[in-house]
Amino acid sequence: MAKRAERGKAYYMISAVSQKYNIHPQTLRLYEREGLLKPSRTDGNTRLYSDEDLAVLETILALTRDLGVNLAGVEIILNMRRKMEGMQREVNEFMQYVKHELARGLGDWEQRLNTALVPSPPAELARAPKPDAVDVEPAAKR
Repeated sequence: MAKRAERGKAYYMISAVSQKYNIHPQTLRLYEREGLLKPSRTDGNTRLYSDEDLAVLETILALTRDLGVNLAGVEIILNMRRKMEGMQREVNEFMQYVKHELARGLGDWEQRLNTALVPSPPAELARAPKPDAVDVEPAAKR
C-alpha cells in the first residue's frame, strides 16, 4: 500500500495536477497502475501528489511528449535513474570513508616513521637517481 501523506509537506490532488500539466486524470491513474508514479493516500484513499511526485511526472511527460518514449521505455529510464542515484550515493559515501581513513592514516604514518626499525625520512627512501649517475653510453658500443 502507498505511504500516507506526511504533515508539513505540500501535496496536490489529482484534479489540480491534471489541470497544471494539461493531462487527463485517467492518465495519472494509468501512470500509477504502471508503477511509474506512487502518490500517497489520505485516510479516505484520495491520491495526493508531492513535489517529488511532480518532478517524476515532469520527467515522464518530457520523455513521452518531447522524445516519443513509450511507457515501457519510461519505466526502464526511471529505474536506471534510480539505480544511478543510488550508485552516486554509494560513491559519495565511499569517498567520505576514504577521506576519513586518509586523514586518520596520516597521523598513524608519522607515528610509524618514529618507531621504524631503520629511521629514515620518507623523502630519502623515494628519491630517484640523479641523471648524472645513469649510464648514458650508446647502445652501439655495448
